[in-house]
Amino acid sequence: MRIEVVNTGTELLLGKVVNTHAGYFGQELFKLGLRIQRQTTIPDGDDIRVVLNEAFPRSEVILVTGGLGPTSDDITREVVAEMLGRPLHLDQSILDTITEMFRRRGLKQNRSNDRQAMVPEGAVVLDNPHGTAPGLYLPADAVAGSPHLFLLPGPPRELKPMFESLVFPAIAGMRDAGEAPVEWRNFKIFGVGESSLASALEPDFEKISDLEVGYCARLGEVDIRLIGTLAAVEEGSILVRSGFSRDIVTESEDSIEKVILELLIERRETLATAESCTGGLIASTLTDVPGSSAVFHRGYVTYSNEAKTAILGVPGDVLATHGAVSNEVVEAMALGCLNASSADHAIAVSGIAGPGGGSDAKPVGTVHVAVASRGGELFSKRYYFPVDRISFKMRVTRLALDLLRRRLMGFPLDY
Repeated sequence: MRIEVVNTGTELLLGKVVNTHAGYFGQELFKLGLRIQRQTTIPDGDDIRVVLNEAFPRSEVILVTGGLGPTSDDITREVVAEMLGRPLHLDQSILDTITEMFRRRGLKQNRSNDRQAMVPEGAVVLDNPHGTAPGLYLPADAVAGSPHLFLLPGPPRELKPMFESLVFPAIAGMRDAGEAPVEWRNFKIFGVGESSLASALEPDFEKISDLEVGYCARLGEVDIRLIGTLAAVEEGSILVRSGFSRDIVTESEDSIEKVILELLIERRETLATAESCTGGLIASTLTDVPGSSAVFHRGYVTYSNEAKTAILGVPGDVLATHGAVSNEVVEAMALGCLNASSADHAIAVSGIAGPGGGSDAKPVGTVHVAVASRGGELFSKRYYFPVDRISFKMRVTRLALDLLRRRLMGFPLDY
């Protein structure tokens, strides 16, 4: 099935809003074994006419986002109705819904919102409980030469619920029952570079027929995506597991923080954090996951030496002798965090995020990380990440979390 995406919105091209729609559609549609063939982003206005004219002959399904609002540059429904030769009519039930929404919010309704209640003849209205613009589905029309068209609101908080509840099932029903199912598996690998993974795995991957391999590198992480027949994906998975068992965070797209919290819940254990250079990012990352309160005990941000001593009990002479960025200090921070929090595990970090503050002995990008566990061995090590300040904080956060993951999984903390 040939699927295209057309995103409308001048703000997308100006960089004022990050366009996340193609990534979202791609992930969701691949669950059906389908892939987006092309994505086009255009400004608000009449450019949509040109793009759709080009896309109609080569597409079976087109997803259009944006351009359904009440303003003069929101012309998606009008252009599509004209191209298909379908008159627009006012749908009173939509208008009543919009009126009620304004009433509940205590807002004055503008007559321009009436445009959002205009529906092309023969279109199916896609309800939007999260906004004033309903979506529209226009089935393929051989006379007009148009494929299946889904006109969807632009804001993700409106688009995603509509897609999941209405559009995804509709596209699933269009899928050819005779199409061979496509399997896929995602391995999230931490601590091994993309080139190292490829060098180790590609020679054997190439021997597997019907297997497509993709890599996606992030800060300290690489996703390996295997796509193909079930047999091919299973054969490729055996290779990844045998070569990098300790480095596999998950065989899904789950985040490392979600994996860690699930491990802690399973073990009925708790975690606390002591942070300096990351400024609370580790704790924030963990608490972004729903349900984290069950195992995340507390987080300490001890940015200054005084805070390290007052809150975590780091001895002043240790700070004076070794400096805040040292194994000795992060070990004291981790142990102090365990004692202060009564958690089962603690991770501590202290480093130099830059751009200033470094020295020959401790250049910008230096960080020390410690992991302490009740009844377990105290671990600490120095690492070096010469990147920008924000990337440094993110990189250290991911590293600290993966060291804890390895501790929970019973793997050596040897990198």
